[in-house]
Amino acid sequence: MASIVADGAPVPAAPRSTVWRSALIRLGIAWAAILLVFARDAADMVMIWWDSSTFNHILLIPFILGWLVMQREQDLKRITPSLWAPGLVVMAAAAGGWVLGEAAGVALARHLALVMFLQGSTLALLGPQVARALLFPLAYAFFLVPVGEEIVPQLQIITADISMALLGITGIPAHIEGVFISTPTALFRVAEACSGVKFLIAMLAYGVLVANVCFKSWPRRIGIVVVAVIVPVLANGVRAFGTIYIAHHHGLDFAAGFDHIFYGWVFFALVLLLVMAVGWRFFDRQVTDPFIEPALAERLAAQSRRGRSPARPVLIGAALLVAAPLAWSLAGLPAPASLPARDTPPDIAGWQRETYAPAAEWTPRADGSNRTLIASYVRDGQRVDVFAALYDGQSEGREITGYGQGALDPEGNWSWVEAGQPLADGRADVITGPGRVVREVATFYRVGDVQTGSNLAIRLESLKARLLRRSQSAVLLIVSAERGGNGPARPAVDALLEDAGGPRALADAVLAER
Repeated sequence: MASIVADGAPVPAAPRSTVWRSALIRLGIAWAAILLVFARDAADMVMIWWDSSTFNHILLIPFILGWLVMQREQDLKRITPSLWAPGLVVMAAAAGGWVLGEAAGVALARHLALVMFLQGSTLALLGPQVARALLFPLAYAFFLVPVGEEIVPQLQIITADISMALLGITGIPAHIEGVFISTPTALFRVAEACSGVKFLIAMLAYGVLVANVCFKSWPRRIGIVVVAVIVPVLANGVRAFGTIYIAHHHGLDFAAGFDHIFYGWVFFALVLLLVMAVGWRFFDRQVTDPFIEPALAERLAAQSRRGRSPARPVLIGAALLVAAPLAWSLAGLPAPASLPARDTPPDIAGWQRETYAPAAEWTPRADGSNRTLIASYVRDGQRVDVFAALYDGQSEGREITGYGQGALDPEGNWSWVEAGQPLADGRADVITGPGRVVREVATFYRVGDVQTGSNLAIRLESLKARLLRRSQSAVLLIVSAERGGNGPARPAVDALLEDAGGPRALADAVLAER
């Protein structure tokens, strides 16, 4: 093949190996620039992979991606890489997503944007034919994003329900309350670590990989992914039941030792073998089958020799899209909002304010707050605790809806039991702590004029304020009471809120001067 210059003299086209070398050098420079600009997010992701057992499996995914590319090497050599302007659309989406994630303080959005920057730059700098040949590895790169712990509460409930169903079948008397199961032997809690989330996330990544490597037909691919999701959830419920069953018949110490040994890689290996055993007989891809169908490979090779996007606009566009989020972040945060000088919660008519002295030690978590206020209010034998954390603004690590913030510190001795009765403009929960003390909690978030119990609503309001560079105070307000005897504590909480004029009026009083 030859190219034609202005005077009509033919010039031999560069060998495909030379074109590939230049394209890979461009891509390598682009990836290095992306990782340098977003080094904080890249480092955060790697630390999560390393430190969190839920995401340890992601440490293998970069190597899997490399292997997947190598399996397509011979077909890729037949394709001529080129620059492709539409690939910048993915980079633009990544830039916008990163800015939104930074503004809202959502690390997940920034991590996803980083992966999309790498994917988009591959599309823009190698072209659509190469992207089509690498479609699965590019899509599989989404598994680099550490996500999934958000479903832990739901998995705890499912695991507890499966355990209860099996306990009923075996005739062991049991009572369930949220994630707590009581039997004649002991009170068992389906903890966050026992939710099975780490195995579910790892098995989903494994199932998708097997679907591509071992199957050709889409119904079978979808089937193996469904199996890879359902089997770990069911198996984890059986494991939790097994621990309770063994404790009932052989004692708590024996059950704890068995669960400690069994729960981990042994359990994961058994689940993995079970999934493979289910899917083995349905494999329809042979070991010698190419990963890219010959007809498709030939078509991609032919298409790659035709039209290309101009190089300079694509390279300039990619550089600007990487630089834009950095420029936005360098503009800094809005000025801090003003906060009242008060150091105690406000007075409430009809209630006597006293020093906070709970039966079981409990202090809500409010990282990064400028000030925290806590006190007990007493009336006619009822005691209600009010906690407020004030912020002059929100940023990374000091969001009122951030992980671990609020009534239930994940590093503390308290555990979530169940959701409480619905609450207007707030969220209700039941938690339990040392000595089986039960506390009913009402949580309210306040940002500017918005007060709600919805994490999403507060994040959206905080996002809007930061995008507009607008100063905005924030308040985390928690009203709670311990249960006494068998009686509920919610009536006392409701009574105090009513006497305060409602949760919004109470938040206004917290934000007011003396």
